[in-house]
Amino acid sequence: MSSSEAVDPLIARARAKKRAQVRAALLRQTLRWHWISAAICLVGMLLFAVTGITLNHAGAIEGSPKVTERAAEAPEPVLEQLRKAGSGALPAPARDWAAEALKVKIPASAAVEWSPEEAYVALPGPGSDAWVSIDLETGEALYERTDRGAIAYLNDLHKGRNTGPAWSWFIDIFAAGCVVFCVTGLILLQLHAHARVSTWPLVGAGLLIPLLLALFLIH
Repeated sequence: MSSSEAVDPLIARARAKKRAQVRAALLRQTLRWHWISAAICLVGMLLFAVTGITLNHAGAIEGSPKVTERAAEAPEPVLEQLRKAGSGALPAPARDWAAEALKVKIPASAAVEWSPEEAYVALPGPGSDAWVSIDLETGEALYERTDRGAIAYLNDLHKGRNTGPAWSWFIDIFAAGCVVFCVTGLILLQLHAHARVSTWPLVGAGLLIPLLLALFLIH
């Protein structure tokens, strides 16, 4: 036996061992990120899955909106501040007065529709719509809130409707976590596919079914 023939099996075993070590390291890292992303996204995925069903059947789910109304009369100092403003945000004294008299918190960033007769503030929120109107002549102030219930609230969270920047950031971070979960899941499928012959047919079905529905059954 020549020296080259004796060395070749050793080189082959070393290379095979190296490949096995790389595969094992990849598997460990993939599993780690898969379960971390699953743990972080678990509650969010349940929320978005359930609200996906409620949104898909929104017409069949009856709601019972609850309307709250309040009225008060703005004092003259508040009216003077409003008349002087005439544009932009609602003055701080008016917001403080509304919080006390109408029991409504008006953010400084809330958009105000100004006219010579009134200041109108829309206050939409997830699952609700509200507004405040202050007559600039008489001081008559009206507040109305329509609450459409818990399902409407969760549906609006799903859509990011009137939820503010914090929830928008959450959706972006949650979506990134879902991407990590799916990509690591795909890598795990690749690593174990040799032992499960149905892996790629099932993955292909997951792609083909919605594609065919989108092409032929969506009008």
